[in-house]
Amino acid sequence: MTDQGMLTARRISPSESQVIDREETLRFIFDGQEYTAYAGDTIASALAAAGVKTFSRSFKYHRRRGLLCVAGNCPNCLVTVDGTPNVRSCKTPVQNGMQASSQNAWPSLDTDAMSLVQLAGRFLPVGFYYKAFMRPRQLWPLYEKALRHAAGLGQINPEPETEAFDKEYLHADVTVIGGGPAGLRAALAAAGQGAQVTLLEEDAWLGGHLRYSGEILDGQPAFQHATELQKQVETHPHIAVHKETLALGWYDHNWIGAVCGQRLFKLRTRTLVLASGTYEYPPVFENNDLPGVMLASGARRLLHLWGVLPGKRAVVVSANRRGLQTALDLIQAGVEVPLVAELREEPESELFDQLKDAGVEVLTDTTILKANGGRSLTGVQLRHWKRGGSRQVDCDLLVLACGFMPANGLLHQAGGKFAWREELNEFIPTQLPATIFAAGEAAGTHRLEDIKREGRLAGLEAAVAAGFDGESIAEQISGLSQGVAERHATRQLWSALPLPPAEGKKDFVCLCEDVTKADVAHSIQEGYDSVELLKRYSTIGMGPCQGKMCNVNAMRLAAHYNHQPVAETGTTTSRPPVRPVSLGTLAGRPMEPVRVTPMHAWHLAHGAKLMNAGLWKRPEHYGDPRAEVGAVRQTVGLIDVST
Repeated sequence: MTDQGMLTARRISPSESQVIDREETLRFIFDGQEYTAYAGDTIASALAAAGVKTFSRSFKYHRRRGLLCVAGNCPNCLVTVDGTPNVRSCKTPVQNGMQASSQNAWPSLDTDAMSLVQLAGRFLPVGFYYKAFMRPRQLWPLYEKALRHAAGLGQINPEPETEAFDKEYLHADVTVIGGGPAGLRAALAAAGQGAQVTLLEEDAWLGGHLRYSGEILDGQPAFQHATELQKQVETHPHIAVHKETLALGWYDHNWIGAVCGQRLFKLRTRTLVLASGTYEYPPVFENNDLPGVMLASGARRLLHLWGVLPGKRAVVVSANRRGLQTALDLIQAGVEVPLVAELREEPESELFDQLKDAGVEVLTDTTILKANGGRSLTGVQLRHWKRGGSRQVDCDLLVLACGFMPANGLLHQAGGKFAWREELNEFIPTQLPATIFAAGEAAGTHRLEDIKREGRLAGLEAAVAAGFDGESIAEQISGLSQGVAERHATRQLWSALPLPPAEGKKDFVCLCEDVTKADVAHSIQEGYDSVELLKRYSTIGMGPCQGKMCNVNAMRLAAHYNHQPVAETGTTTSRPPVRPVSLGTLAGRPMEPVRVTPMHAWHLAHGAKLMNAGLWKRPEHYGDPRAEVGAVRQTVGLIDVST
């Protein structure tokens, strides 16, 4: 295929919402083959546009894995880039001449000999390594070498780092984490009261999910709302915006650690607004890890940000409004959508009618049973949740919009209290420290009007807590608080997520560690019935995604097998960093503050040899210590104590 063919094979027509520049092309290498990309493409979007489906092999069974979330939350797109392992290809922009390669596969990604380990899968139950390799102890080094060769991710480069790392200290009255609709409203509200606001956003753009939504809001595309808000925030004199910046942890006294490239920010803030959104995660069903199975948010990102068609014929499994909207987005982009399986009995009527008008069959109260295929997805098996019976549909793309987990790890670290809400199928914050506020989807709010209202309220409350209390602010807070409280009290069902319908052979709960539903049941039968023990015994949530794709499923399965409510089961502890960060970034370059006395220049002029006394540079001697001691003893001495 020609370069131009590779660029356009799976691209949609140009759109204002895309982040690529079609006037500039780049070339990069993946697994020895040259690919072409547009400026603004990530490695993942460029490979997807070229028709690549398999991006990695799984940790334990070496199963094929393709793009899933396209947000850096899952392990499926990890590659080695220019010698650096475990790089998220969906978050890494293409650079001209970049060298990328797959990991954990031999002799090649397409033909991985270690995939034969799947044939012995039934002999490798969860926790087998705790029992099988205990004796004889003398053979453990041999076992360890074999295990490390069979399972793993990228290979560490033993050569010393030559890159330059840096640190920077920041201070703010109000810090907002998350540049979506809630975070932007919060930043504007706080800055409007005179507070100095710092906004941290992990992506290279502001606007959150509005940037990759196909919805029409107030007569214009959603991304235009995001663009207008972004302009207001970036031009505001009291707001400092840091894009491509990950807030990795909360520490005592509102000390925030954040990473931007190879720079570590150490941020001290008076108050904090967390508006970091949610992580979408997949349901559990047989073969739910096949290339071609993708989250709805991932499919929309490919469509609206990079203009890439994620497939040709798609089945959408929906449990919320965004699933139905994704189906409409795919149809508008030219993807064939023969069927939508809706888990709820009564989906949103206007979206339901639009799909019907487009000729799409919509089956309500229907769930996914199995994904079919070998090298990639070829079809799905569906089942009506109550009546039973199965339905086979051919497709090369399965889009899942079934569950969300609020991205509130920093709130957990700060000591917040949470409660399980059945109508949301989410843990949401119920009690936070006095200087910390949550808004938007991180607080369990999903409807846009409510998100904007809650964001503004959180920004005003954070400004007041930081010491900015103008005359009209109390009245504004009162009005917004009443509206937010009323909406919270009347929350409607947002996402229906039933338990897996059957015991499949390969229905994965944790994609990072290849842990299946049967492994969860086995662990609990062996006595590891609390979520913390289950995590450590089965390794669920201990891989690259740190539980973002599996925690809720694991928790709900634990509740099911323990015959107890989800609220009683609870969740695991969140600890920093919320995403893996390189040790070089955390260490940074040596930074030793230096303080000098008013006589420093005089000391240097007289040949002083200086020493460190705390942070101060003090003279140790001037060349002849014995003569100096004698002079002080016999005549007179002068000491500089200005420190």
